[in-house]
Amino acid sequence: MTALLVVLGLAVGVLLGLLGSGGSILAVPVLVYVAGLPLSQAIPVSLVVVGAASATAVLPRLRRVQWRIAAVMGAAGAGAAYGGTALGRLLPESAVLLGFAAVMVAAGARMLRRTDEHAGGSCALPGGGVDWRHCLVRAVGAGAAVGFLTGLFGVGGGFLLVPALTLLLGLPMVAAVPTSLVVVLLNAVVGFAAHAGGTDVDWTRAAVFAGAAVAGSLAAGRLASRVDGSRLRRAFAVVVLLVAAAVTTTSLLDLTG
Repeated sequence: MTALLVVLGLAVGVLLGLLGSGGSILAVPVLVYVAGLPLSQAIPVSLVVVGAASATAVLPRLRRVQWRIAAVMGAAGAGAAYGGTALGRLLPESAVLLGFAAVMVAAGARMLRRTDEHAGGSCALPGGGVDWRHCLVRAVGAGAAVGFLTGLFGVGGGFLLVPALTLLLGLPMVAAVPTSLVVVLLNAVVGFAAHAGGTDVDWTRAAVFAGAAVAGSLAAGRLASRVDGSRLRRAFAVVVLLVAAAVTTTSLLDLTG
């Protein structure tokens, strides 16, 4: 099992390193259907990977983080993450996996049609501050939505955060990406705390999988500039959609069987 977790972690990490984001969305189905972990353990282990990958990716970009926006969205997401975790414990595992499949479809569809984001109405003031009067509700809403998904499914939610930061709050991509990484990291920490508190997590498995994923991410990150990112992202989107279809089929059979 340890060798399998290393291989799976490396695979997820390589995707993270090459794509920059989104690769960890396969962590939960891989851990459940390939490694054989129960969903209650797969989600916190996935959140370890999400948090570690986000922390690694944001370190060289700290200067571009919009800390006030990250703090507001992270605070909104923290409470929502606990709410998502609580709801997940009330639902059958198959129902949670069906919802996860829907998130995968949304992420895959966005990857297929991905274009460079263009800022909408900006929340940034000329002096470098934030126009909270017009942007507070947007920031809180987006942060809460992503935090809820993090707690319920164990996903980072970067595929939702980046367009929210660019299209709703008007941040440029150079600031939106590192800011989203900080929010994802905060949500992952809170989501992990919420799940780990009521779950007997196999810490050895979590460490092995997360360590392999981070190692794979760092190694693949050096090759990212040599790979056709748009083609790779489209191919990965197709894989995500196929996995979503398999998860949907299996979950429906479990619910009706």
